[in-house]
Amino acid sequence: MRKIHYILFLIVIPFNLVAQIDTANSKLSFTADFRFRVEQDYSSRKSDATYREDRTRLRYRLRAGFNYQFNSWASFGARLRTGYSKKQQDAQLTLGDGFKEFGTLPIGFEKAFFKAEQNGFVFWAGKNTFPFKKQNELFWSDNVYPEGVFLKKSIPFNSKFIGQIDLNSGYFILNTKGKSLDKDSYFQGLQISSTLFDNRLTLFPSFYFFKNIQNIPDGNETFLFDYSIFHLGSSIKLLENPAINFEADYYLNLEDYRTNDSIPTTLKNQKNGLVSAISIGNLKKSKDWMFKATYSYIQQYASVDFLAQNDWARWDYSSFGSPDGRLTNFKGIELIGGYMIAKNMSLKMKYYLVEQLVPYGVATETGNRIRLDLDIKF
Repeated sequence: MRKIHYILFLIVIPFNLVAQIDTANSKLSFTADFRFRVEQDYSSRKSDATYREDRTRLRYRLRAGFNYQFNSWASFGARLRTGYSKKQQDAQLTLGDGFKEFGTLPIGFEKAFFKAEQNGFVFWAGKNTFPFKKQNELFWSDNVYPEGVFLKKSIPFNSKFIGQIDLNSGYFILNTKGKSLDKDSYFQGLQISSTLFDNRLTLFPSFYFFKNIQNIPDGNETFLFDYSIFHLGSSIKLLENPAINFEADYYLNLEDYRTNDSIPTTLKNQKNGLVSAISIGNLKKSKDWMFKATYSYIQQYASVDFLAQNDWARWDYSSFGSPDGRLTNFKGIELIGGYMIAKNMSLKMKYYLVEQLVPYGVATETGNRIRLDLDIKF
């Protein structure tokens, strides 16, 4: 009970301080946001050719955090959120889902970090937002916050051909074994991000090395293995007004699994991924609107499935004792329509249609999902 009181104190105290501090002159700043979601799942086939029961969920998420600017180059911050501790991909809670008779909610820290910026360098250590440039959540979920160290160097060119080049690198630990660092489950990232042709074209080739990764999350693994993933991301501004953009991502896992007897033969060469999307409009101010269509083709080992998004379908590791999602080995589409109701308040409708690539049983799994999100920022 005392733990709950401490957590509530940490959430409430920033809002009390805001009322007392002149934020224009303060080194202390606060953020908060709230989401309410209506979600419908239907026609979701399992690997044994039977169908999951249709499901309707009412869900919500609350996040609150602060940042303190210690001096001209150093800062630190933290953020709390709702969500189960074992579901890193999902900060949303479902109304009436196991909280007894209107009991308390699970809350935890998703960010806690120190950050330094000087002369084009950015460094942070701790737990923070995924720091590498990305365009969607099909490789890494927005709700997964890595723990480790990150370093970036920005090199401005300020020409019409090259605007800026960012060199990004980081080392992050998934699970420590309490021994030498090479025994941990970890990943390393290296990325070169550049803007070209008066910022109309963005390219960001990346390489991610994952070491000693469990095949099933949350301590239920039956073997460990590695990923070596090359990613080539790009986006093009096709038109300024209205804003029309095209995005493309290609993933290739360079590891050779042919001699790994723990991986089924049908999945040994499933190591590629392709995502393409086109959007029109944006959600920057009141009455703005946007539409976006995304096609995804992600083979089994093109990404680490329990670190990527779990939005597109209701596939998870629950039969293996983990609530985490397993959203690779699929192809599908996402359609989004959005509207800015007011400043810092948006409404988004999303539709997903998904089919498995390689079946685990007698049938390929499928999924159909539609959701409506109301997002409010404070």
